[in-house]
Amino acid sequence: RILHGDKGYDSDAIRRQVEGIGAMPNIPPRSNRRWKNCFSPALYRDRNAIERMFCRLKDFRRIATRYDRLATNFLAAVSIAAAVSYWL
Repeated sequence: RILHGDKGYDSDAIRRQVEGIGAMPNIPPRSNRRWKNCFSPALYRDRNAIERMFCRLKDFRRIATRYDRLATNFLAAVSIAAAVSYWL
């Protein structure tokens, strides 16, 4: 299992926490870091698809502002928005 994150999440504490749950962090190192951690740009490209999916879902105002108070209603709205945005 691999966790993709952007440069804002590049800290030793987050890396240790991710490794503690058994995943490998794939986070690009910040430019001011002295010791650069291992990072795979090829695997990091997969993160773009996830970002585009969330941007598409946030186009629906009901999802972006979380109108629904109950988790089941919110999940239903996300499911409908995902079906509509990927079906069309």
